[in-house]
Amino acid sequence: MNSVILSCKFIGSEIYRRSRYGGKHPLAIPRVSLVIDLCRALGWLPDDVYVDSPVATPDQLARFHDPDYIAAVRACEASQSAAAEDRERYGLGVNGNPVFGEIFRRPATACGATLLAADLLAGGGVVYSPAGGTHHGRPARASGFCYFNDPVLGILAFLDQGLARVAYLDIDAHHGDGVEDAFARDPRVLTISVHERGRWPGTGLDSDPGNSRYNFPVPEGFNDAEFDYLLEAAILPLLDGFAPDALIVQTGADALADDPMSKLALSNGSYWRAIRHVRRIAPRLLVIGGGGYNPYAVGRCWAGIWAELAGKELPDRLPADAEALLREIRWPHSKGRNPPEGWLTTLADPPSTGPIREEVRALAGPRPG
Repeated sequence: MNSVILSCKFIGSEIYRRSRYGGKHPLAIPRVSLVIDLCRALGWLPDDVYVDSPVATPDQLARFHDPDYIAAVRACEASQSAAAEDRERYGLGVNGNPVFGEIFRRPATACGATLLAADLLAGGGVVYSPAGGTHHGRPARASGFCYFNDPVLGILAFLDQGLARVAYLDIDAHHGDGVEDAFARDPRVLTISVHERGRWPGTGLDSDPGNSRYNFPVPEGFNDAEFDYLLEAAILPLLDGFAPDALIVQTGADALADDPMSKLALSNGSYWRAIRHVRRIAPRLLVIGGGGYNPYAVGRCWAGIWAELAGKELPDRLPADAEALLREIRWPHSKGRNPPEGWLTTLADPPSTGPIREEVRALAGPRPG
């Protein structure tokens, strides 16, 4: 592990402890609150490092989102319903984007955290905000469980500070379409997305080097060796060549082998190694969350990311307080009925070994630096 960085901050909020998307939604599981609790149980999150997230204001959200759309989301929260026009026009209350108790405040809190992170990073450093990563949000439409797009707002905040180059790396199983499209013609922003080929939203197949946009649609069964190869052969050279003033890394945990919503096969060690490699690239590093639909896998992966950022040593076995948190989880999925002992007693997954297939080597083929 790296030595502790004094300017390393963790942004969280208690809203995620009581807020749920509702019913049987894939996000009706503990994620951010679990990561906070695990890190505290491990002694990794002292009060002087933890920062409570503000709620982004409508004016702040309007830096990217349409004011009428923002007003519609607020109205849904107030009435706890979506009018037929809002369902049709804005995607509210349909297609995996339910109306729930905090439909405005919860995503606005994630955006508030990312905007605060940009402020905290003005002079350099590292910030971790696992609630962020809502990369599908559109200017005037909810998409893919995302109501607002905090990565876009964070990139805009960095650009508004006068930074010349901002890089965005997305390792979620789903394509970072909302972020890519927002900056498709902006040479100041490099976007890189590693995602499962053919997974919703089904885009992200082509790269556009002329517009600093790179996509790596990887095959089912994508393993640790293949991720490490892609990182070293293609992603790190792209980032080094761009020389960003700030780097945002979206760490959606749905590319893990234990996640139920993709067919990728990474261990959480791949995520931790990626963070270890990219942290040297820019003087400002913001690490955010994203997807992840197995609470055991998300909590352990994201807690390990914080360990990597804050220079903490992983225990071979979790202490009793941390283990108890995992044993208290109730996940009504077939995978959660009899969770493996490793999900309850350790942070690190077993390595996901395998060959580096030719199709992955081809993805990492010659690219301009």
